[in-house]
Amino acid sequence: MSIEVRVPALPESVADATVSGIHKNIGDAIARDENFIDLETDKVVLEIPATTDGSVTKITIEIGDQVKEGDLLAIISETADAPVETAEASSAVEPEPAASTDAAPAGPAARVLAEANELQITDITGSGKDGRILKEDVQAQASQSETTKPAPAKQPEAQDIPSQTGNRVEQRVPMTRLRQRIAERLVQAQHEAAMLTTFNEVDMTEVMNLRNVYKEKFEKSHSVRLGFMSFFVKATIEALKRYPSVNASIDGTDVIYHGYYDIGIAVSSPRGLVVPILRNVDQMSFAEIESTINEYAAKAKEGTLSLDDMTGGTFTITNGGVFGSLLSTPILNPPQSGILGMHKIMERPMVENGQVVAKPMMYLAHSYDHRIIDGREAVGFLVTIKEALEDPARLLLQI
Repeated sequence: MSIEVRVPALPESVADATVSGIHKNIGDAIARDENFIDLETDKVVLEIPATTDGSVTKITIEIGDQVKEGDLLAIISETADAPVETAEASSAVEPEPAASTDAAPAGPAARVLAEANELQITDITGSGKDGRILKEDVQAQASQSETTKPAPAKQPEAQDIPSQTGNRVEQRVPMTRLRQRIAERLVQAQHEAAMLTTFNEVDMTEVMNLRNVYKEKFEKSHSVRLGFMSFFVKATIEALKRYPSVNASIDGTDVIYHGYYDIGIAVSSPRGLVVPILRNVDQMSFAEIESTINEYAAKAKEGTLSLDDMTGGTFTITNGGVFGSLLSTPILNPPQSGILGMHKIMERPMVENGQVVAKPMMYLAHSYDHRIIDGREAVGFLVTIKEALEDPARLLLQI
């Protein structure tokens, strides 16, 4: 029995997807729920698992293809002896030539590609299961054959000019869907919002002392490390409560004031910057904040963040300090009206009680939409965060 693998229902606002990974070849065995095909949207990567045990008998797509909901991706046969075919083979007019008895096993796609490159299957070493020759093997052999061809004779009028800096190599790589979406949203923020940034600096002495005193007990009790981000999230919540316009957004000619606190935490991933959302953060403990951030970071690294993980958000925090950034102007994440930028902690000379002392200082940046947030509110918001961090008892007493 043949089972069709089709593009599932895509998330709302996602029209199509790009094939970013195919983990099985024609003829390979596959197990139920085993990841088969990866589809990349402008927000997440969707893993398409096999719905039955069997073998792959047909693959109708290639990496880079654009697909829509309901499109056929592949066919899985519940019997191991079903005939196999690919999109290239099924569209060929000429019948597949019979393979010699001493030739290594090769699929129709590999044979068609070998014929197109005037290569003999028997000259190609297969890297697939049981020595099976894959399309990649044919492509590698074709590239090797190309490099061994003698160079054409140069014409007298086409002399090469020696380069003083060596080879100048360029590579053209298509942008991923996520990177395209990031570019689109960043440009949108700069074009649509009246964006300004205000700065301040915070003395991290008290937070660092508190963390050093309790970090071992905290980790032992909650099985998660006590980081700096939970302090900043808690301080941000207190500041948002005092300045609700920073937690608002614009919808046409209306201002929407959100009565909840869903904080986006910018996380770096192999695919680019992603912003998973911590929902109802005002109801979360320090341990819950740290644990959720760690979970999101792991999912971002593995590429398993879901659309729900990154949908919504009323405010964003980004930490360029982990990469060594000393100061930056973060860009808004539309339709949000504010974003907080954290930076590297550095010891700097500060005057305290008339004496110059070394203090662990961090620059903070608050970018905001001036259409609904006045300068007084933006500065007051950042000062509230500064005061809460320099006197962490405020976070417990909510003062």
